[in-house]
Amino acid sequence: MKLFTLVIISSLLLKQATLILADVGTAASYGPPYIPTSCDGSRREQFPPGNIFVAVNEGLWDNGAACGRRYRVRCVSGINKPCKGGSIDVKVVDSITCTKSSCPHTFHMSTEAFSAISRFLNANINIEYIQI
Repeated sequence: MKLFTLVIISSLLLKQATLILADVGTAASYGPPYIPTSCDGSRREQFPPGNIFVAVNEGLWDNGAACGRRYRVRCVSGINKPCKGGSIDVKVVDSITCTKSSCPHTFHMSTEAFSAISRFLNANINIEYIQI
């Protein structure tokens, strides 16, 4: 019984540690066409099931080393309370193409990924994320 209790407590502590280690940023949705990408060009096989993927900003891009990385993302706030609750696991398939001198978002999320955590596709949301 003590071992079972210890396992449950350890599991709860690990979940709390994950929240503490999370980074914060912002996200917006982006829609098709999704190809070509900076990671795998026009290969459709690069996209995970359900099109749950993201493009990342220059800070996370790491000269292309971010390709294939996975992140757990959670909406934490935004205008008009867009967050649905919960988190989603996404795969990096591209870098954010900036039209200005700086990119305002950490992630551009596919419409499918964004709609999993936000009630509004046109929202700009504040997020917590952690590499998994």
